[in-house]
Amino acid sequence: MASLAMTRVMRECREVANATDITEAGIHVILTDNNIRNIQGFIKGPEDSPYADGIFEVVMAIPDQYPFAPPKVRFVSRIWHPNISSQTGVICLDILKDKWAASLTIRTVLLSIQAMMCSPEASDPQDAVVARQYITNFDMFKATAKYWAAYFAQSKKDVDQIYREKVFLLKEMGINETDAVVMLSCSDWKLDEAVQCIFSQ
Repeated sequence: MASLAMTRVMRECREVANATDITEAGIHVILTDNNIRNIQGFIKGPEDSPYADGIFEVVMAIPDQYPFAPPKVRFVSRIWHPNISSQTGVICLDILKDKWAASLTIRTVLLSIQAMMCSPEASDPQDAVVARQYITNFDMFKATAKYWAAYFAQSKKDVDQIYREKVFLLKEMGINETDAVVMLSCSDWKLDEAVQCIFSQ
């Protein structure tokens, strides 16, 4: 990585570490294995969202062309959101693609991702299954997103007890708990459909 890019990334990481507003928003970063090209970020789920109280890990790969090319960012913690793949964590956010500008920073990226968690754009989804649920059954979407925040991101918020019981029933059939959560979510929590999907694989 060019020395100019390295210097800028180090400065931006220090900015995130030292900014009071960032800390209060529940965002922080660490360098993975002290490697300036790989940044590990943690974003607290916004209070006015189904992700409240969860801590979501993201990874940022800094390209050689930075800041003239955007970082590649994805969620490590699984999340139920129309603009984030529930399988791979890939994010659909314009500033990480064609709206990127060299004036944007790591701080901007992390704050934009946190803001996106409050304001999904189901009309431009990264995950069509989640977007469909968001559009057709918003209450179920919120309950599912809340369940995922509790299961994958350690949120302490209460989750739907009926959903918890359905996951338990699949576990009793010998199904891995994570697979049970994912399949039930993708099947709109219809137990029969989830069982069919799992055993037809």
